[in-house]
Amino acid sequence: MSITKHNWTKDEIISIYNKPLMDLLYEAASIHREHHDPNVVQVSTLLSIKTGGCPEDCGYCPQAARYHTEIEGNDLMTVNQVKAQALRAKSNGSSRVCMGAAWRNVKDGPEFDQVLEMVRTINKLEMEVCCTLGMITENQAQRLAEAGLYAYNHNLDTSEEYYKEVISTRGFEDRLQTIENVRKTNVTVCSGGIIGMGESIEDRAGMLVALSTLNPQPESVPINALVAVEGTPLEDEKPVEIWEMIRMVATTRIIMPETQVRLSAGRMNMSREGQAICFFAGANSIFAGDKLLTTPNPDVNEDMKMFETLGLIPQKPFIKVMQPNTVEASDSKFAPLGEKPKWSRPEHTIERNLEASLKVK
Repeated sequence: MSITKHNWTKDEIISIYNKPLMDLLYEAASIHREHHDPNVVQVSTLLSIKTGGCPEDCGYCPQAARYHTEIEGNDLMTVNQVKAQALRAKSNGSSRVCMGAAWRNVKDGPEFDQVLEMVRTINKLEMEVCCTLGMITENQAQRLAEAGLYAYNHNLDTSEEYYKEVISTRGFEDRLQTIENVRKTNVTVCSGGIIGMGESIEDRAGMLVALSTLNPQPESVPINALVAVEGTPLEDEKPVEIWEMIRMVATTRIIMPETQVRLSAGRMNMSREGQAICFFAGANSIFAGDKLLTTPNPDVNEDMKMFETLGLIPQKPFIKVMQPNTVEASDSKFAPLGEKPKWSRPEHTIERNLEASLKVK
């Protein structure tokens, strides 16, 4: 029986990543079967509840206001709009709804109160609720937990070293602090990253070191392949090869055996055969729907056909962790504090980010 290890080194992880592929797949699949049902894959739906206008400079993101992309922004959705989308997702086999807002960090006020009501509404639909809202304080995390939040997503994106080549408007340590704030509640942690941003294998291993040495390890780790969007600083990056994705999934499974490994962005460029190998290697979650926030994603009907071909079954909600209780706003023990945390702004210069922001649309 494999034991969860929390002191992985970069060299150990690189050694695993570079194993002969058949040996890597065999080890990953064996560990996967020890901890998970290999024929069960969670289907999640990612919903952009507030799109565009983000003040950050993340080099991969078309929602950054400073880049000239074709993304149409929208104000925060209403609770009824979100409920309708959640019911549609549930009817299509999703057991989790992940809500994303293009914010740098959560601010107490009417909009956050509205998000809390969205969380209450979806949890009452017997679905897992995940949010990705940027950086949050401990009190904000407690308020989300009270509302019935199941998971909070805050990706590390890449290694601490390469992070400085992608983002200059927030620090790597702020991401770790947000995860720590979430850990002070009963909300599970979802944190992963993106490959294909020009990083090295050493950087991929560095990201996995940062995630795997957390104790406990994240309950969910999304592995994203960069979707290069015109107008962003990373628009010219070459697509990730399927073998890179397979190796990343397999390595993640080996070093984080109990984690849900989420095959996330980039599936539009993956064949069914490639995705099947990812599932064999330990991926046990996908995002369904025609969009992942703003980038294309396979149609849910195509995914269901793939499931049928592979003999996969959608995972039911609350299998890994029991459903949280929902506390109504009127009964909340955590009042808004109007906090103004001093999240860092490194503001070093990343030339390609600067060049992209100065381009004429």
